[in-house]
Amino acid sequence: MRFENKTVIITGAGSGIGQATAIRLSAEGANVVLIGRDVTALEETQGRVANPDKVLLRPHDVADETEAGATYQAAIDRFGYVDGFVNVAGTMIYQSLGDLTGDDWARIMKINFFAAAFFTRHAFNHMAKGGSLVYVSSIHAHQTSPLVGPYAAAKAALTSLARTASIEGRAKNIRANSVLPGAVDTPMLRESPNIKSGLEVLDPLDIGQPEDIAAAVAFALSDEAKFLTGSEITVDGGRLAKL
Repeated sequence: MRFENKTVIITGAGSGIGQATAIRLSAEGANVVLIGRDVTALEETQGRVANPDKVLLRPHDVADETEAGATYQAAIDRFGYVDGFVNVAGTMIYQSLGDLTGDDWARIMKINFFAAAFFTRHAFNHMAKGGSLVYVSSIHAHQTSPLVGPYAAAKAALTSLARTASIEGRAKNIRANSVLPGAVDTPMLRESPNIKSGLEVLDPLDIGQPEDIAAAVAFALSDEAKFLTGSEITVDGGRLAKL
């Protein structure tokens, strides 16, 4: 019960890694604040956690800067304090660099990067006693594939944000780390045009489960990781270790 009496905000909590993280943290005693655009999906997550009464639903677009501050305040009003933040929300488009428009780039960056920056600002302003921030990035931050340029760029920016947050957060007792999943069995992976077309071929042994990522996130958030900050935790089944 590492998160008993602790409150954690989770974006992208309606499915996949975000949902698995909410389930894992709730099982360890956390109050969880679930963010996503689809209220039905958030309600499904609430129905699957260990303590549905210790859940606050905040259905909104993560890229809405004003909602980030409102979410922190709502969490404090309900639970008293916010101890952790997990950025999971993300999206992808599959287009070549020659076809991407400014609107394409802006949409991906807003959801995958700017949203995390907005929530980080409010974490710094609301976590007076300190806390832990975890940014779910991707191995695409370091090694990528064709047609996902904005996604890879946003994930690289996310790991950089985590490093800066760890430096500036030190005086505030705020830790910040990034978790870099490889291929994970989520709707995003299953619907990937690169996978469907055969442009990207995955060994089944390289495909993890959302719960694998949630376990790493839970460790990084927990007091067990009190000396872990500014780090990247790669959780990819050894995919990047291969020549």
